[in-house]
Amino acid sequence: MAKNAKSHRIWKLSGSIAGLLLFLVILVAVNILAGQSRLRTDLTSEKLYTLSQGTRQVLSKLDRNVTLMFFYNGSSPEIPAPLKAFAQQVEDLLDEYRLAGGGLVKIEQYDPKPDSDAEDLAMRFGVNPQAVTVGGGMLYLGLVAVSGDLQAVIPLIDPRTEQLLEYNITRMIYRVTTTRKPVLGILSPLPVMGSQPTPMMPGQRPRQEPPWAAFAELNRDYSVRPLDPSVETISNDIDALLVVHPKNLEDKTLFAIDQFVLRGGRLLAFVDPLCVSDQEPAGMSPFNMGGSRSSSLGKLFDAWGLTYNPGKVVGDLQAMTPLRNQDNTVENNPLYLSLRNPNMAADEIITSPLDLVLMVMAGGFGNESAEGLRLKPLIQSSEQTALTDAMMLQFNPTAFKRDFQQSRKVYNLAVRLDGTFKTAFPDGLPVEADGTNTPAGARDGLQSSSKPGTVMLVADADLLSNDFCVRDIGFFGLQQAINDNMNFLANLIEQLAGSEDLIRIRCRGSSQRPFTRVLALQVEAQKKWMEQEQRLEKNLAETQQRMQELQSSKDEKQRFVLSPEQDRELEGFRMEVLKYKAELKRVRRNLREGIESLGMKVKLINILLVPFVVAAAGILLGVVRKQSTR
Repeated sequence: MAKNAKSHRIWKLSGSIAGLLLFLVILVAVNILAGQSRLRTDLTSEKLYTLSQGTRQVLSKLDRNVTLMFFYNGSSPEIPAPLKAFAQQVEDLLDEYRLAGGGLVKIEQYDPKPDSDAEDLAMRFGVNPQAVTVGGGMLYLGLVAVSGDLQAVIPLIDPRTEQLLEYNITRMIYRVTTTRKPVLGILSPLPVMGSQPTPMMPGQRPRQEPPWAAFAELNRDYSVRPLDPSVETISNDIDALLVVHPKNLEDKTLFAIDQFVLRGGRLLAFVDPLCVSDQEPAGMSPFNMGGSRSSSLGKLFDAWGLTYNPGKVVGDLQAMTPLRNQDNTVENNPLYLSLRNPNMAADEIITSPLDLVLMVMAGGFGNESAEGLRLKPLIQSSEQTALTDAMMLQFNPTAFKRDFQQSRKVYNLAVRLDGTFKTAFPDGLPVEADGTNTPAGARDGLQSSSKPGTVMLVADADLLSNDFCVRDIGFFGLQQAINDNMNFLANLIEQLAGSEDLIRIRCRGSSQRPFTRVLALQVEAQKKWMEQEQRLEKNLAETQQRMQELQSSKDEKQRFVLSPEQDRELEGFRMEVLKYKAELKRVRRNLREGIESLGMKVKLINILLVPFVVAAAGILLGVVRKQSTR
């Protein structure tokens, strides 16, 4: 009997061990299968690890292998923790590219330790280290894309440009897998691509004006093709058309642009209600002129349902730019718009990395578009705006100060139109008044676009001029950017002249999650602070005025002696200052108390509530299981 019981225990123990081993084998097998599975779920609210449809389209069209070489010296103990977390995020995103690449995207990771082969390789590709600590700690965080003989490099993946991470990586892949340069047509009456040699005095050499700085480097990435402002047809091999200050375009040119858009061509146009860069003959004032400096696309805007008044200039009190007057004084001008992050579309690749764009005498677009088109604002004014007559400004640039009436309307300074475009010439191109024939096949054109198209519009052309985007350094003809105007143009062209899929890549969210409630408390406190300061400044001005009135009523002999009335005024003002200082301290104290109270609530939730919920869930699960076994 005892022997049978012992044998039973041995078999029972053996069965338990065998069951445990079988469970471990199954667990390992499940992990292996799960590791090879491509079923993935992105649970982050900003979808940080989900590739855009545009990126997936670029990867699906690959016909050659692409190697992404990630250089990161993660073994260095001097790398700060936030940079390590960001580098891990980059690695995870690159892994998504590998999975979506269908076997054509290969990821290689290198740790450029000092004096290693990986460091030599990084230096050869132009991935240079950056100092991250005072003691000399260096960071390698770069990416190289290689396909055949073509390569592209990001020397440093800046965490501050995290929102552009996916776009930059996809753009690298597109560049190394595309051998043909996109063709960019440029149509403008302004000498944006430089001017021909001008006649000089006898004995002097002809002078040729160079291209504007914003256009000087376009030949490096694009095949640039200048077009005459009176062009009647636009070639099918032009990928994108850039129109700058389209002043007084004839119907035949508008028809050519219209048909280009309907064929699927992408258009970028800079119109202007008052183009300061539209130079007048020597000796004339830059404002006092005989002809109009306004430009528009007229009939095309009407066909697209777009509201734009070519005779009105937008002034913005929140975007005023300080300008030096002729008497050497500095004055804020609301017609020179210094547009910063709050004015930019934060969810757009084009505008999210920009810090400052300067627009001069800009116009404004409305919010409506024709059926089938979607209007997306890229840059907007604030609500503290007013419209000024452009013609009046040509003869009296300071007249706006007298008639400036602030409104509460936001104007679109740059927009994007997406969708199906309709022609502005439903009856075809009209015959010229003299009866001349139109070009072959141009009389009857397309009525609508066969596939969704894209048009980008900016209500200012002066932002591209050297006077408003660069300054001369003073030697070797070098120029330095003074704002993001050139970057704005480069981003616009890159979106349009590149792949259609690049246009659709979204601007990624940020992994940094701000405490929005704390920020709201700070904004409210700042508002109260400003109200107190404004009240104090007002009282100070009133006190100074009363002091001056009392001083002027005194006898000349008593000019430097304070009267009893002045003593009372000063004492009253001192009491006001003390009272407002106490009020400001109270505002700061309440702000700290509010933030500390909020922090305590968050701590209590994390320390007490979450464990309580987990424990309650466990107890409830145990009760359910016990009842089910019964």
